[in-house]
Amino acid sequence: MLHIFLLFSLIFTSTNVLAQDFCVANTASGIVTPSGYPCIMEANVTSDDFAFSGLGAPGNTSNIISAAVTPAFVGQYPAVNGLGLSAARLDLAPGGVIPMHTHPGANELLYVVHGHITCGFISSANKVYLKTLKRGDVMVFPQGLLHFQINAAGKRPSLAIVTFSSPNPGLQILDFALFANDLPSSLLEKSTFLDDAQVKKLKGVLGGTG
Repeated sequence: MLHIFLLFSLIFTSTNVLAQDFCVANTASGIVTPSGYPCIMEANVTSDDFAFSGLGAPGNTSNIISAAVTPAFVGQYPAVNGLGLSAARLDLAPGGVIPMHTHPGANELLYVVHGHITCGFISSANKVYLKTLKRGDVMVFPQGLLHFQINAAGKRPSLAIVTFSSPNPGLQILDFALFANDLPSSLLEKSTFLDDAQVKKLKGVLGGTG
């Protein structure tokens, strides 16, 4: 019995020594792998590394979409490195919109702090799931699916906090992917069924060429 106890003690001690509770990102290293950034030395980690105050201030919504996204991804919040989560703040002025987009690397959960936000996503079967959320409501957006958020009905600004199932969820905005690049207009016209004038207008608004 003593031998079994000593064996378990040895296994536990070895595992405990090798366990790594966290990996605060060394973002200055310039090294990023699929599993994240390398860690800064644990001796240099402080309590401040685990706190983040960047979501406390409203974002600037004076832009073409009347909305702002303030991220707390690994680049801004190194403590989430390797932990499988991150967050962001969404500020939407009346009429503001987070355009149709996708996060290739994460599921998203949205919580409405105040206001009304109309949200929706499109499944791979092209079915639309649409809901207008009020204060205290949440909605989930599955990984990789196109989705959006609009402050359509409200006369006041709306605020939401979103969390992601990855420290670096990635982002691709559909309109920018289509019209903010140098893909020839003739190819866009064939692939989107839009006419030449509309394609060139959208490229002009979003900064594309070609």
